[in-house]
Amino acid sequence: VQLQASGGGLVQPGGSLRLSCAASGNIFRLDDMGWYRQTPGKQRELVATIIMTGRTNYGDSVKGRFTITRDNAKNTVFLQMNNLEPADTAVYYCNAEGYTISHMTSRTEPFGAWGQGTQVTVSS
Repeated sequence: VQLQASGGGLVQPGGSLRLSCAASGNIFRLDDMGWYRQTPGKQRELVATIIMTGRTNYGDSVKGRFTITRDNAKNTVFLQMNNLEPADTAVYYCNAEGYTISHMTSRTEPFGAWGQGTQVTVSS
C-alpha cells in the first residue's frame, strides 16, 4: 500500500491549508487513517485520526482549528487546517491501517503504512 500526501506549503499565521492523502494498492479495507507531525529533535505526535465510521480523535493543540475527514470511496483522508500558528510548523505524515487482499488467493492481511511527509511552514 502506498500513501501519497499533498497540500503542504508556506502560509502566514492565521491562514489555512488543506492536506490530502490518497491510499493505493491492493486494499481490502481501510480502518484507521490519520495525520501526525514531526519537528527536528522531537517525537512524531498525533494530529488527528478518523476511523471508517467517521469517528475522530484530535491532538489537544489542534482541537477546534483542524478538521479531519475521509472519502472512503476514494481511499483518501483530508486535513483542513485553519487559524494556523507558527507552532504548527512541521512535516506532516499521513498514516493508514487496514487490510490488503491478494487477487491470487483472496487472502487478506493487515497492513500499516506511512506517507512520505509534506512540509507545512507557518511564518510571516
